[in-house]
Amino acid sequence: MTDGERLVDGYALVVFDLDGVIYLIDRPIPGAVEAVTRLHGEGRLVAYATNNASRRSSEVADLLTGMGVPAHPDEVLTSAAAAAELLRDRFPAGSPVLVVGAEALRAELRAAGLTPVGTAEEDPVAVVQGYGPQVGWVDLAEAAVAVRGGATWIATNTDRTLPSGRGPLPGNGALVAALRTALDRDPDVVVGKPEPALFGTAARRAGQGRTLVVGDRLDTDIEGARRAGLDSLLVLTGVSDVAELLAAPAERRPTYVSVDLTGLFDPAAVVRVPAPADAAGWSVADRDGALELSGAGRTLDAVAALCAAAWSAPRPAPVRAASAEAGEALAALDLTG
Repeated sequence: MTDGERLVDGYALVVFDLDGVIYLIDRPIPGAVEAVTRLHGEGRLVAYATNNASRRSSEVADLLTGMGVPAHPDEVLTSAAAAAELLRDRFPAGSPVLVVGAEALRAELRAAGLTPVGTAEEDPVAVVQGYGPQVGWVDLAEAAVAVRGGATWIATNTDRTLPSGRGPLPGNGALVAALRTALDRDPDVVVGKPEPALFGTAARRAGQGRTLVVGDRLDTDIEGARRAGLDSLLVLTGVSDVAELLAAPAERRPTYVSVDLTGLFDPAAVVRVPAPADAAGWSVADRDGALELSGAGRTLDAVAALCAAAWSAPRPAPVRAASAEAGEALAALDLTG
């Protein structure tokens, strides 16, 4: 992306995460509906890749349409559908699979020609575990017995948390961790992000064009994009914040950062990271074990400069301001604590 060029113009396909990017639980994030509608209006390819296994692709498309974004089930890639396809390819039609998750996961298994079951006594060939708000101890106990009995253990994803209006809540990864503790082993396969399969499937739709992944989580969306060899945009409307960004290991560093989806269209609302630590009006110096920000300029340019310094530092360091403008920027980025 060059100065004055829209970020979206460099890509044939934009792949969105959903929770934390397009909506928060079931309410659209401000500006998201307008952004996606604008992409559709320009005739651009759009896809959605979500680790949430509690809704089918058709249900997600209906949810988006209800929010004002016309969406087709073929545009939606879910970890539930991907898990069902994986099991379909591994086991004979009609094979029993123990489900720990929501009804959507059971529906995907039925659509793939498999038989969802609820107890270890039904001799499941596999256990598939996805997020479901009603999952409890009984479900985890049946899964533990089945896996110990030889069933293959598939996790749709290992997201530790889900975004909500009350802050992060336990996600499927928290429930996988409980079963991992009981079994003293990891799942045989994790299907969703940060594994690259969902993004790879989406990217093939772009043909020879480039694909941009837009997400709010460094540990799933951004790492998954990097594993798939794709550029990524981190938006600060969901889980990951600037403090997490500065501490991110190489495999979780995005190509671009924007406060929200405005960055797709407005060159002033997005920044490539990292930028030189002494550029765009900002300067970052390592002094007494802290990263000291001085100067003045756009807050996003301060993020890019801080990334350059933090990612080249031998160890994580606190950030502090050396000018009034830097203090305001750090406060806006919630880096003053």
